[in-house]
Amino acid sequence: MNPYIVDGHCDSLIDFVKGERTLQDPSEGGHWDTTRARMSGVCLQFLAAYIEAEYKPFMATTRGLQLIEGANRFIAGHPDQLFPILGKKDLSLIPDPERTGILLSVEGGEILGQNLFMLDIIYELGVRALGLTWNQRNELADGAYEADTQSRLTNLGKQVVSRMNELGMLIDVSHLNEAGFWHVLELSKDPIVASHSCAKALCNHPRNLTDQQLRALAKHKSVVGVNFYPQFLKETGIATREDVVRHICHIAGVAGVETVGLGSDFDGITEVPEGLEHVGDYCFLIDDLRKAGFSNQEIDKISSQNFMRILSNVLK
Repeated sequence: MNPYIVDGHCDSLIDFVKGERTLQDPSEGGHWDTTRARMSGVCLQFLAAYIEAEYKPFMATTRGLQLIEGANRFIAGHPDQLFPILGKKDLSLIPDPERTGILLSVEGGEILGQNLFMLDIIYELGVRALGLTWNQRNELADGAYEADTQSRLTNLGKQVVSRMNELGMLIDVSHLNEAGFWHVLELSKDPIVASHSCAKALCNHPRNLTDQQLRALAKHKSVVGVNFYPQFLKETGIATREDVVRHICHIAGVAGVETVGLGSDFDGITEVPEGLEHVGDYCFLIDDLRKAGFSNQEIDKISSQNFMRILSNVLK
């Protein structure tokens, strides 16, 4: 019997909000839907509200709120299949044999504008994780593609980290520049996540994490969700499921198996690894982890328990 899965990041919400897919039927296309997610044992899915570039900066709050409304409508419309993860008590419902838990995340602090009070508003609307930046600079910090600036968090960024700790929100550093990454670890009282990143030692991409960063995440009892994007897995940009396993093995070797999870980035990536092309293929990845020598207990940690542990530590 395969273990259940916690996936730290997918971008399928935009298709739902645009009316392009119901996220119910595999025949509609895309990488993620509730049918294949349940079949593959996904018990908890982080559902990202990614604010597209055309809405930034002036319409970012409006678009972000529109995406949050869409996520809540999606969850409420399928109570027999989905339920929201809003607090520690909801974690006790996992795994539910019939329903998938949905944890709503916002990808990019642009939704806040210059206003700390917006953090409380999106919390009240059900958001429980926030990526401080996307790849570019915003009012909180610099993104991964602004690495040369070596800028730490702004004053507002520092306030956001503090308030997220108070509220019980998960801080996501996947798109943050390296200086910002270290600043967050310095400031945050709670563990953090890099929900969808890979190992820079295996693929030198700005979105990936150095071994030093991986060891620091381990020290802070934090988690990195391995991303399935071929550009992050291999410098040729052509990858297979074996390359995902390579990154999992590397992170486990450098930072310990307690530091690695899964963060597919399904429907946010334009290409997928051969053999891991949609959420229904998770069973093959689990088989590969067994072949790579991971014990059942270690596979449980990678597939779900590490993310569950961090959520139980952070959520109120």
